[in-house]
Amino acid sequence: MKKNSPPPIPRFGDLLSNPFLMLGFGFGSGLVKKAPGTMGTLLGLLLFLPVLAWSEWLAWTVLFLGALFGSLICGKASEWLQVHDHGGIVWDEFVGIWLVLILLPEQTFFYWFFAFMAFRVFDIWKPWPIGWIDQKVHGGFGIMLDDVLAALFAIATIWSVQAFFVTLGVNG
Repeated sequence: MKKNSPPPIPRFGDLLSNPFLMLGFGFGSGLVKKAPGTMGTLLGLLLFLPVLAWSEWLAWTVLFLGALFGSLICGKASEWLQVHDHGGIVWDEFVGIWLVLILLPEQTFFYWFFAFMAFRVFDIWKPWPIGWIDQKVHGGFGIMLDDVLAALFAIATIWSVQAFFVTLGVNG
């Protein structure tokens, strides 16, 4: 691939024939041309909410397994594309939003929306050390790590806002 050429975009058929690409590209959500990370986050949220509503234990299991195998999934998809952290690889967004959702103060539409927005802000903005890790830590682990950190920043923000309003005596 030429130095300044756009990264390759797999076809849906490629995803069907390669489970690492299928998972890495978030069941196709990462194929969207505009804002694939946002689309992946949205699909991750929509897929995870029923699991979380049905069983918190199952949600923790899905999150744990998703994070455990995430480095492998993202790494193999990245190797296939020969591009580090291709924008269409969104498994890391799945795991990031799952982590935020499972640690919300309450499971309500307001907090789900807040989780989505806060996670996207930190995943796009990449304040230190998220941006540094995104640039310096390579492979599947690096792809996953910056999104996990973005999730932790989002969680801290949500709980800080929650604590502020509780201190003011405002009930959510």
